[in-house]
Amino acid sequence: MFPIYIFICLGLTQFIVLPVFDRYDWLLFFCMLMQVLMVRLGIESMDELKVITVFHLIGLVMEIFKVNMGSWTYPEEAFFKVYGVPLFSGFMYASVASYLCQFWRRFDVELMKWPSLFLTIPLAAAIYLNFFTHHYILDLRWILFVLVALTFYQAQLTFSVNRRHFKIPILMFFLLIGFLIWIGENIATFLGAWQYPNQHGSWELVHLGKISSWLLLMIVSFLIVANLKVVKSKIK
Repeated sequence: MFPIYIFICLGLTQFIVLPVFDRYDWLLFFCMLMQVLMVRLGIESMDELKVITVFHLIGLVMEIFKVNMGSWTYPEEAFFKVYGVPLFSGFMYASVASYLCQFWRRFDVELMKWPSLFLTIPLAAAIYLNFFTHHYILDLRWILFVLVALTFYQAQLTFSVNRRHFKIPILMFFLLIGFLIWIGENIATFLGAWQYPNQHGSWELVHLGKISSWLLLMIVSFLIVANLKVVKSKIK
């Protein structure tokens, strides 16, 4: 619901000029309204809201860094804009967290042969840090992919749909969701959410190489949610 809602808002504000506020500020208002409604209507719990807020902050920090490194830009004006990044952008990361939390709860997700927290937490931290450090030192993403494969080659995810149980290797799950995020990125850039350097003149398909970036980001997102679920189950 949340990602689709964001796409709808992007589309409407792209073709309909709303009064008083800038487009990015309207998008922030719409995203905040959706988040409040989801909690008030019981679609999301307060615990899930806490996780989503963490994703919002993590995403916003990375956005500020990447924009100021010239990786992409938000060309339109906005009052609620920090170092070139409109605050609504954090909700795009939060929508991924929202999806993961909802998927986990509604489809009775269980993890099989899940590696130790002593492996998954440092790996998630290393992947996230590489988004920053590769601007200054060697990009380690392919080494990280190897480490991900070695860490999760046995791990599987099970879920239920209409009382039918399904099982999928976690590495395949990462790849599928990362690809879906890349498709979503193409929709978002087409609707003017942000621009890559090659899209300033006219819109172009986002480079296929970006799939590897979103795959790594998806892995970080899933590891945060999964590790929180693992820790919470042990506390219970």
